[in-house]
Amino acid sequence: MASTNGPMILCDGLVKIYKVQDLEVVALQGLDLLVDRGEFIAIIGPSGSGKSSLMNILGGLDRPSAGKVIVDGQDLLKLSTFALTRYRRHKVGFVWQQPSRNLIPYLSVEENVELPMIVAGMPYRQRKEWARELLEAVGLWERRHHNLHQLSGGEQQRTAIGVALANKPVLLLADEPTGEVDTATAQTILDTLRHLNKEYNLTIVTVTHDRRIADQVDRVVAIRDGKTSSERVRRVQAVQGAASAEAQPENGEEAQAAAPATPQEHVTYHEYVVLDSAGRLQIPREYLDELGISDRAQVELTENGILIKPAVGLEGTMAAQAARASQVAEIWGPQARSKDWRIRLGDASRGLRGLIRRGGK
Repeated sequence: MASTNGPMILCDGLVKIYKVQDLEVVALQGLDLLVDRGEFIAIIGPSGSGKSSLMNILGGLDRPSAGKVIVDGQDLLKLSTFALTRYRRHKVGFVWQQPSRNLIPYLSVEENVELPMIVAGMPYRQRKEWARELLEAVGLWERRHHNLHQLSGGEQQRTAIGVALANKPVLLLADEPTGEVDTATAQTILDTLRHLNKEYNLTIVTVTHDRRIADQVDRVVAIRDGKTSSERVRRVQAVQGAASAEAQPENGEEAQAAAPATPQEHVTYHEYVVLDSAGRLQIPREYLDELGISDRAQVELTENGILIKPAVGLEGTMAAQAARASQVAEIWGPQARSKDWRIRLGDASRGLRGLIRRGGK
């Protein structure tokens, strides 16, 4: 039975290796991730960083090569094929960049949302009630009888969100949900996801390149080279603000009674570098480039923390090593190739035998 007290997602040293013929591609290299229940997070990173591999593993579409991945108390690495299929059907909802992956074009909005419930064997009355609640939550109840070609791109995506939630999942995975819509529609989709997150305490993990989503989720996790490299946490604080001066009467007491203070939101962002279990951390590339740090750095323990700075005293040594390597390359030339060392060894052996013969005479 899944625990309701622990985190929703726990990834510990997660590794994923793909084999293409004789080539092995490491997509995830010991990734660590912790997601609390009811959290709304975004995962960002360049192409090839491992975002899609992570989403496929969390969704039960792929198995990790090593490490640990636990979702809602279930260790996905240990699940049988049948149990993994049941996990996908009951625990996870998917929203794709193309809403057509979730929708059947000849069905109406309501029929699309009800279809997963019919497959799951949900009773008629319960199915109708849950379909109405979902369509009201995504703002499409008035358009429930429309076919897909009568909907805008944003309405189709919101229908796809309703379909993804038809099985009442505890985790919603969204892959670029705003990637193919305009700015206003993207904000509507984001507002819908945020509403569902708060209304149903739904845990949402989305992969995105859209900065609008990254600025409005609870946490942004950056992945680089198959590992979590940094996090940005969004904190919202209620600030008690007074009404505008133009609307206030001259009398102070009357002003207080007529226009009470209204709460406002103050949003702050906190950047963190992720530290793995072995003590490794990924420093942002722009910081390293700014300081000229390449393969070595100097670390000092100070009163305020750990100071990382360019390595001192290695410039001469590294330059000497480079010069020495260049000199060796010039001396050996093509002889450095794998077959040439046998030729050179044979020449040396013949020369040595000649010296012995002359010495014997």
